[in-house]
Amino acid sequence: MTNYKTARIIPIAVVLIITAIAIAGLVALTRIVFFSGNNGNVSPNDTSKEVLLSASSDRMVSLTVRGRIVANETFRSYQIQITPNQRTFTTFKGYLDQPIDNVSLTNNVPAYEQLVYALYRANLIKGTELTGDNNDLRGVCANGMVYEFKVLKAGKLMKQLWTSSCPNARGSLNAKVGQLNNLFIDQIPSARSLIGKLWQ
Repeated sequence: MTNYKTARIIPIAVVLIITAIAIAGLVALTRIVFFSGNNGNVSPNDTSKEVLLSASSDRMVSLTVRGRIVANETFRSYQIQITPNQRTFTTFKGYLDQPIDNVSLTNNVPAYEQLVYALYRANLIKGTELTGDNNDLRGVCANGMVYEFKVLKAGKLMKQLWTSSCPNARGSLNAKVGQLNNLFIDQIPSARSLIGKLWQ
């Protein structure tokens, strides 16, 4: 009789143990998926947030905007680079980046902190970088504008995200490009008038 009871109890116990393990696994998976604390676009190993928000002298954020792909003589682009110590804005003509106008201004740590926190809150680093051919900007959005954002530390690229004005080339940026573009442009008082001259 004892052997019969034991024989019935063991399978029930095994089923209960397996059920408990399955429930625990499901709960753990649910926590990872829904309550992990990251936004789903920045991996836990991504240090770009810390790099972006630091005001160390070796940090830089930059924006490069490329115009329509046209003849070398009429191709235009511009770049804005901001560090805790300096702000530079350059407009270019041709595919060899011949400078047209250049503005170089000093900067300070509080001003830089305000900018990078504003960029962070505007989701500058929210996107996931593309790789290989998907991250090759040559020929992308031939009839529109391409916007490339970079976060650098000691000259080393830590995050690069891009998008364009073409619906079929959304790129890796997961943010409102107009808002980010304006944040950069507003760092250079004369930038809007100089950009306006580029595509007249």
